[in-house]
Amino acid sequence: MTFNDDEQIVIPEVSGSKPVAIIPGRVQVVSINNNMVPFEETKLRVMLEITGGDSSNDRPGLDLVAILDVSGSMAGEKLAKAKTAMLFVIKKLSFIDRLSIVTFSGDAKRLSPLSQLTENSQKDFENLINGLKADEKYFQKHVRILCVNGACSPVILRTHLLSGGRSVGIMLMSDGEQNAGGDAAQVPVGNVPVHTFGFGINHEPRVLKAIADNSIEGTFSEVQNVDQLSVSFSQCLAGLLTRVVEDLKLTVKPFKGESTIEQVIAGTYPKSKNDATGSVTVMFGGLYAIEVRKVLVDLLLPSVTQERGVDVLEITYSYSFQGTPFGSIPGILTVRRTGKFTDQQERPEVIAEETRLRIASMIREARVLADSKNLDKARDKLIEAQNLLEDVDDESNPFVEMLRSEIQQLLKLMKSQEIYEKKGRPFALSSETSHERQRFAARGDVESLRLFATPRMDKYLQQAQSFDEDPSKPLPSVDEDVKEEIAANPLAPIAGALSFYIKTAIQALQAIEKILNRGL
Repeated sequence: MTFNDDEQIVIPEVSGSKPVAIIPGRVQVVSINNNMVPFEETKLRVMLEITGGDSSNDRPGLDLVAILDVSGSMAGEKLAKAKTAMLFVIKKLSFIDRLSIVTFSGDAKRLSPLSQLTENSQKDFENLINGLKADEKYFQKHVRILCVNGACSPVILRTHLLSGGRSVGIMLMSDGEQNAGGDAAQVPVGNVPVHTFGFGINHEPRVLKAIADNSIEGTFSEVQNVDQLSVSFSQCLAGLLTRVVEDLKLTVKPFKGESTIEQVIAGTYPKSKNDATGSVTVMFGGLYAIEVRKVLVDLLLPSVTQERGVDVLEITYSYSFQGTPFGSIPGILTVRRTGKFTDQQERPEVIAEETRLRIASMIREARVLADSKNLDKARDKLIEAQNLLEDVDDESNPFVEMLRSEIQQLLKLMKSQEIYEKKGRPFALSSETSHERQRFAARGDVESLRLFATPRMDKYLQQAQSFDEDPSKPLPSVDEDVKEEIAANPLAPIAGALSFYIKTAIQALQAIEKILNRGL
C-alpha cells in the first residue's frame, strides 16, 4: 500500500529578503587525550567529543508521525493527558512542518496524511485530537501498528518522509502490551527515528524499547506518571525541532606503522571497519542543537627509539543538511614520543566518560539479574555502582549528581519483585536506551534526571509544565523560541562557520609546515 495524499509545503510570502544560511561548521569535533607517550609500546585512549551547532533560523521542516494508543484502557484520565500532550505538540509546530496522526487499538487507522501546519489546519488537528475516544471494544492493546494495513509502514515513511532534505520522526505512545499481529519489535524501520513512550504501569517496555532500538537513533521513554506525558512529549519534540544535521558519520583512521585502532566505543550506533586501512566509521544519524556524542578510541602505539612528534590518528566527519552533503577536512592527532616521560593521569573528561559507561553497564547487569529474579544481586550491583560514584573527584559535575539520582531511583524500584516488574524494568530499559544513544529519554523524576538534555529541552520542560496546568494559555511558537535563543547569543548562528573556517586555515598552515620540515 502506498499513500499519495501527503500535502506539499507552501511557503507564505513575506516581505524583506530571506537570510542566507551559513552552512559549514554545523558540527564541532574536539579530541581529548594525553599528548606525551613513552618510547615503549603503549596504549593511548582518545576521546572525541562531537557537538551539534547552536540554534539557527534555517532549520529544516519536520515531518512528524504521531502514533497514539486509543484502546479501552486509555479511557478517562490517560486519554485526556494524551490529548493535552498532543495539543502541546500541535501548537509548537509551524508552517514549515507537517503532521500525520495514526491511532491504533484492535487495528491501526491513519486519521490524516502528512499535512502542513497552517493556521486553519492547526485548528483541524486540534479538533481531531479533542474528538478522539477510547475504543471500548479493545481493552487489550495490539502493538502491531507497524505491521497493520500499511498504516505507517516503514517503506511508506522512507518514501514520503525522507525527501527534500526534511527532518523526520515518529512518536509512538502505548499503555499496553503486544498480544497479536506479529512481532512489532522485529519490524525494520530504517533511517526513520522512532521514539516510543510506555504510558502507565501495564505497558510492555521490552517491545517498545526494541522498536526504538531498530531505528538508528530512536529512544524509549517510560512515563509511569500520567501527569508526565506532556513533559515527555515536549522533550522529544524539542530535539526533533532542533536537528542541525542529518546522516552524521565519524571516521577515524590510524597511521600505518605509528598506530593501530584496537576498539572504538560509541554505544549502539552502527560501526563499520575498513580492513585495508584499519579505519572505523560510526553512523550517528541526526544530531540536535548543542547535543553531544562522545566516542572513545583505543590506540596501540608501537615502541620507538627516539624522541619525536608522531601523527597517530586521522579524524574526519560528514553530514547532510537540507539534502546537501558536507564533509570536513581531515584533522590529525599528534602526540610526542618521549623518553623523559613521567606517568600521566588520564584526563578528567575521559575518566568521567569511562565512569558513565561503567555505571550504564552496571545498570544493565542489574536489570538482567532482576529479570532472572535475582533481586538481591541486582541491588548489590546498583550499590556497587553507587560506591563507584563516591570515588569520583569532580563532585561539582552535575552529570555525577544525575547518575547518582538515576541509581537511587532505580534502587527504590527494586524493593520487591512486584515493584520491579511494574516500574523498575521500564525505568532500567529507558536508562539503557538513553546511555546507549547518549540522548535524553524521560524516566522517573524528569526534573532531576536530565542526562543528555539540551537547552531547548530545558526550555520545553517549563513550557509543557505550564501548558499542562492551563492549556488555554498561549504558547510561544517555535520561531519565537529560536529568536529568543539568538537574541541571548547573537553570534551563535555564525560561530560554527567562523570556527570551521579558522580551523581549516590552521590545518592548512600545519600541513605546509610539515611539508617544509620534511624537506629540511
